[in-house]
Amino acid sequence: MAGETRIVTREQARRIAVRAQLLDGSARGVLDTVRRLGFLQMDPIATVATPQRLVLWSRLGSHDAAELDRLLWTDKQLFEWQAFIYPVESLPLIRALTRRRWGASKREQWAKKFMQEQALLRRYVLRELARRGPLPSRELEHDAARADHRTVWWGTRAQLTWMLELLSLRGTIAVAGRRDGQRLWDLAERWWPETETVSLREAERILAEQRFRALGVRLERGEWRAHPDVSHEPVSDRATLLSPFDRLVHDRNRAEALFDFRYRLEMYVPAAKREYGYYVLPLLAGDRIVGRAEPRFDRKTRKLELLGAWGDTSRLDEALDGLAAFLGAERAA
Repeated sequence: MAGETRIVTREQARRIAVRAQLLDGSARGVLDTVRRLGFLQMDPIATVATPQRLVLWSRLGSHDAAELDRLLWTDKQLFEWQAFIYPVESLPLIRALTRRRWGASKREQWAKKFMQEQALLRRYVLRELARRGPLPSRELEHDAARADHRTVWWGTRAQLTWMLELLSLRGTIAVAGRRDGQRLWDLAERWWPETETVSLREAERILAEQRFRALGVRLERGEWRAHPDVSHEPVSDRATLLSPFDRLVHDRNRAEALFDFRYRLEMYVPAAKREYGYYVLPLLAGDRIVGRAEPRFDRKTRKLELLGAWGDTSRLDEALDGLAAFLGAERAA
């Protein structure tokens, strides 16, 4: 670490957290933003836009939405692993994680046993990818890929799904593109570039430091401790909406302690029991989360509609106008 942490007030901590997450207007370009954040979390939910694209918009405003794909699949400056997007500079650290031994948990012991028992399926997948890759999972077919009656609730191709996920987790195969939203799999050695080798201990240390720098502050024994490299000076007074997966609010307890804002994603809550809505986005204004809104983007009509809003929404139109411009949408009346 470049220096010692320092104790700050909650007001200072809010400023530091917003600035560290580049929500102060300092973000410059997709690649630099991902590098400074450390990663983007991916999810297929796209009520407005996918989380990875919402996170970028919250920081960059309107930008070339195709740039993320170019950086991933053409320039290879970014890569996907375990539903996260990382800068290629982090590949040695991720490779170190893929070399970890199986843990003692039931889940990891099950995975270890599965890989041993499904050696035939493993060889088939690697052979087909070496011969024909990159391939989507639907183009891989093998008797061992069919689930037995005990696991049929996962689907008839559950074994293949598990094998692909575990081979990816271990760094043997990698996502080498997407076709119609489906991942294309290839051998990692063919898709990922050669890198230096980093020990697991060193990789975990570097990743922890990167996470702290990107978050800016952490709560320790009731006190906010700030990363030494992030200023607590006032931030610009800009308004934006945040993805539910945004790191500023991803840790719900931290967000509540920092912003006095209780936030829960209610997608899986029955409609009658929801406090707010299905996919509600926090509204950030300056260094405070002041309200929340539920926008929905209709891709057929190209309209962005507002289903509900709560709290102080005096800056909401500003944020929604910016979001509509990014989506190429018209605000619904």
